[in-house]
Amino acid sequence: MNEPELVTLAARVGHALLRREVMVATAESCTGGWIAATLTAVAGSSQWVERGYVTYSNAAKESLLGVPGALIAVHGAVSEPVARAMAEGALARSRAHLALSVTGVAGPGGGSVAKPVGMVCFGWAAAGEATRVETRLLAGDRDQVRRAAVIHALEGLLASLGESG
Repeated sequence: MNEPELVTLAARVGHALLRREVMVATAESCTGGWIAATLTAVAGSSQWVERGYVTYSNAAKESLLGVPGALIAVHGAVSEPVARAMAEGALARSRAHLALSVTGVAGPGGGSVAKPVGMVCFGWAAAGEATRVETRLLAGDRDQVRRAAVIHALEGLLASLGESG
């Protein structure tokens, strides 16, 4: 899990957060805490990681993040509306200034025509700003989809901080 490429990306995120004196919270489903683990693999991360939620079940999304059950019933757990609610819930239930969320179908099973294996929805919320969401279809086996989701979530956080590339 502490792959050099991921730790380097996490360190970039950490430096960007530290420069702005802000903290981040994570809300993860299909990545199962991999984003929080990647961020906290960086020494000194307690200065910019506020907390992480692993909300793999729908019940956890509801009770820990306040995602309305009706939203999940209408759109499904893997959807942009739920990714938005997860990010906003993590932000509201923490002392963080930014939050990111990930919910998806990592496989190998669980996919459908409408929501195939590799479909992952992301959310990035910031205090006082509109929440940004997007969906990606990520290729590969379960581990590759989850790893790509970690990378995309962190790169999206960098973009939210005005740092890309």
